[in-house]
Amino acid sequence: MELGVNLGTTTKPNDTWTLQLYASPQLDPNVPNSGLKGQLAPTMKMAELFYTENGVPIIEDKTWDYANRFQLRTATADDLGIQNGYQSVGLHFDREPRFYADMAFDGSKWYMENGNFNIQAKSGQHSGKKQSRIYSVTGYYTKKLVNWKMVASATNITVERYPWPVVRLGDLYLLYAEALNETDNKALALEYVNMIRDRAGLKSVESSWTNFAKNPNKYTDKNGLREIIQQERLIEMAFEGSRFWDLRRWKRAGEFLNQPIYGWDVIQTSYPDYNRRVLLFNQSFNSPRDYFWPIKDNSILVNPNLVQNGGW
Repeated sequence: MELGVNLGTTTKPNDTWTLQLYASPQLDPNVPNSGLKGQLAPTMKMAELFYTENGVPIIEDKTWDYANRFQLRTATADDLGIQNGYQSVGLHFDREPRFYADMAFDGSKWYMENGNFNIQAKSGQHSGKKQSRIYSVTGYYTKKLVNWKMVASATNITVERYPWPVVRLGDLYLLYAEALNETDNKALALEYVNMIRDRAGLKSVESSWTNFAKNPNKYTDKNGLREIIQQERLIEMAFEGSRFWDLRRWKRAGEFLNQPIYGWDVIQTSYPDYNRRVLLFNQSFNSPRDYFWPIKDNSILVNPNLVQNGGW
């Protein structure tokens, strides 16, 4: 079913309409005022999370130039995820298919049923910042959340609604793989992880790590495989609402959520100036306190047997 929304009315959005509106930047340079906002901005750490085209993390791939990932390169026709002749940082080149399917950035391509669009997000460009409020603060966009049948004009946005995936098969496979590894059934755990990777267009864990990783035997160790499964899950389930809970369940929230948040210098107009990594803010996770919510003071007054959670 499709939901047509007139931008001049107060029609209440349904299902994932609002989500898609805020996830998508302006796609068509000929329709600069379509009402798409692009405010739902992934962070740079999410861009660095996805694998290289060889199916291993960017910091582990011995063939991928991690040290120069922030240096500008010019795309060619062979760089399928980036516009031919466009300049972008090395971080955006030679990445796995899910990276280009889930995220968009300055110079990336965005395929829709009604046409193929080029994202150009430097200040003043059709996908970039044009005023003080509605723009991506990081320079990234959450492509994964936008239905490919969405059509936006200057007066109307037509969105095909979809139910939010509370749980899906890939989620179950990866949870099962975690459990299998913890019970020392590494062979079956790898089988289920590889089902996810095959669907994503990647070789198996065994093949990818053996041929391209600095530590080719990582998957043979229980701790190493646990780390591989966790990153596979963070990638596969990206932007679907599981990361918040997964990091806490793994007791790794303090490791991930105390890292600074970076983005690109989105107010700039040139390739070199825009593609500068800038610190947006320092997040803080107080461990172990923040693994728990505080108990309301009123609840403790009503029931003196309650004890406040530590740190609150």
